[in-house]
Amino acid sequence: MSILHTLIGFLLSPPRRDEKGLSQSTENVLLLAGAVGVAAAIVLVVKAFVEKNLGPLK
Repeated sequence: MSILHTLIGFLLSPPRRDEKGLSQSTENVLLLAGAVGVAAAIVLVVKAFVEKNLGPLK
């Protein structure tokens, strides 16, 4: 009988949540901010290269 109770309790109990790490929305914001930072750095490097070789942009 105790095995039946254990089995029913196991099947009816809610699943455990893995609380490790950041929430999905926080992780998405951090990834987006990193991507924007990389894109901005690339734009600045290309702009500096063009200005060095062609003169200031208007």
